[in-house]
Amino acid sequence: MADVTALAGTQAYAKALNNAIGARGAGESLNGTEAAAGPSFAELLAEAGQSAIETGVGAEKVSLESITGDAGLADIVTAVSNAEATLETVVAVRDRVIQAYQDIIKMPI
Repeated sequence: MADVTALAGTQAYAKALNNAIGARGAGESLNGTEAAAGPSFAELLAEAGQSAIETGVGAEKVSLESITGDAGLADIVTAVSNAEATLETVVAVRDRVIQAYQDIIKMPI
């Protein structure tokens, strides 16, 4: 199960990077100036975090609509599945950041 969430986190990061820099052909690569013109890693993480928050808020709205009877079962299941996948992605990214930090701390100076 952890491999799936790590894969999902990697795919989300790649999608955000492609959206930020612009769609590229399969054979094209980035040179130094194009990469520098794109957003920073912190900006990409902030964007991904905002997207995760919006997904959670959307799922909560659908949950409230289900109580009043305004949302169908398919809408509820879809919203909960999206929120669960987003949460797993966020947890996978958090775990990777913590592991990277611990690896840096263990490096000899």
